[in-house]
Amino acid sequence: MATRIREKAAAIAKNKDNRPMAKVKYVRISPSKIRIVLDNIRGKSAVEALALMENAKQANAEVVVKLLKSAIANAENNKGLNRNDLYVAETWVGAGPILKRINIRARGRADRMMKRTCHITLILDVVK
Repeated sequence: MATRIREKAAAIAKNKDNRPMAKVKYVRISPSKIRIVLDNIRGKSAVEALALMENAKQANAEVVVKLLKSAIANAENNKGLNRNDLYVAETWVGAGPILKRINIRARGRADRMMKRTCHITLILDVVK
């Protein structure tokens, strides 16, 4: 049994993705709104994507700027890569927990208000 566990751990370590990345969880913005912003930077160079997001009109871009800066810092400090050689390889957003609140209506009724959260992942890669 222990041998099989060691083999599985070795296989997982061998197949681990070593690209620089950053994650942010429990962001109080709807995943669909963040997805629109992330589609603009996917495939672009890291420096260009950062400039694009810093000058974007959307309020959601502020979260993406912070995440992109974190991913670039991870690449420079942990992997020893140059920021000019990086590009945004993958980005995705998943739904987080939904905060369910009550919206009071007329005649003693109540509607459900869904305050959505999301988890964002951003992976950088080196231009070949």
